[in-house]
Amino acid sequence: MQQQFAQFLYTYKDFAILLSILINVIISIIGFIPSVFLTAINIKLFGLAGGFTLSLIGEALGALMSFWLYRLGFRKFVEAKVSSHPKVQQLLSVRGREAFLLILSLRLIPFIPSSLVTLYAALGSVSWILFAFASTIGKVPALVMEVYSVNEVMKGSLLGKVIVGLLVLGILVYVWRLKKRK
Repeated sequence: MQQQFAQFLYTYKDFAILLSILINVIISIIGFIPSVFLTAINIKLFGLAGGFTLSLIGEALGALMSFWLYRLGFRKFVEAKVSSHPKVQQLLSVRGREAFLLILSLRLIPFIPSSLVTLYAALGSVSWILFAFASTIGKVPALVMEVYSVNEVMKGSLLGKVIVGLLVLGILVYVWRLKKRK
């Protein structure tokens, strides 16, 4: 499917940039689909620097759109639920520099899903402009690692093989732990 999608974008290269950004926004809104396949396609079609830039723009716009939608859809519901939990209220009331640094640091932690950081920020008191800056700046190091890793895997280098091996090992350990719990 990835190959067919890449061929589709290549065929309509004039629209590929807009389509890639749109798909990245949709992935961000859905919240649980990894964008790594789209990053690979962007690198393949637009090169390392172009693929990185396009992926960053798509992820930043996707985070902003998700922030807006989450704020519209969940904020009132959560406010009613957390009124009796002072610690949660305290976390959601973070503003200014403290909020900026919190969002930035959460974006830098590799295994925290992006959608959770966006949801936290949308439910809180963070302005959209502060979220936009902190989120985008925080995405840069994670995306650099993703682009580098994807590029190494696509080249079939030794490092790429190690990355794939570690990924498979991680999945096996995860499945084993799930089965062990049952």
